[in-house]
Amino acid sequence: MPWLRIRRFGLLLAAIMVAPTLLRAALPAPAETPSRPSLAGQLLVASPSISDPRFYQAVILMVRHDQRGALGIAVNRPMEERSLAALLEATGEKDASVTGSVRVFAGGPVQPELGFVLHSTDYRRPETMQIDGRVAMTNSREILHDIANHQGPAKTLIAFGYSGWGAGQLEGELDQGFWFTIPEDPALVFDRDRGKVWDDAMKRRTQDL
Repeated sequence: MPWLRIRRFGLLLAAIMVAPTLLRAALPAPAETPSRPSLAGQLLVASPSISDPRFYQAVILMVRHDQRGALGIAVNRPMEERSLAALLEATGEKDASVTGSVRVFAGGPVQPELGFVLHSTDYRRPETMQIDGRVAMTNSREILHDIANHQGPAKTLIAFGYSGWGAGQLEGELDQGFWFTIPEDPALVFDRDRGKVWDDAMKRRTQDL
């Protein structure tokens, strides 16, 4: 069993190496005239009425939202701690001198083999996607290498999978009151005790959609 778990995790981390191409396929294409203001850069907060275990008390950073759909990464679903050496080895870079570990999150139920690294904007690579000027996303094994060598961003969140909605689907869920929205806060994304993120986000909601 341990070998199977390590191998499966290695396959997940390998997805980071090809994530830019897969991410472009996963993201809905930009729309010129969205039916309502885009929620990209906002935090989507599950209402207490959501009982689906995949989204129960979820807080999701919205990466893209337009007429053709939406994509977000859950920021309060920690899975496990993994050593940086193991992460690098899983991507094909073995370095026994690397120390330290990072927490790995479940970003959502869609394509759990696909890796995402949310991070502060003090770090940038050609493939980095700016989300709102305070949080960005990079998908490459190079960012893992930089993190391991203390050259990465100051704040990071590594997640696998994403939450996705087709055209009009999220709008329907908003109209039914399944979600609240609040402005993105890097403290909620990176720093707050994960067990308290939903409670803190609920206290900050400004409108019931």
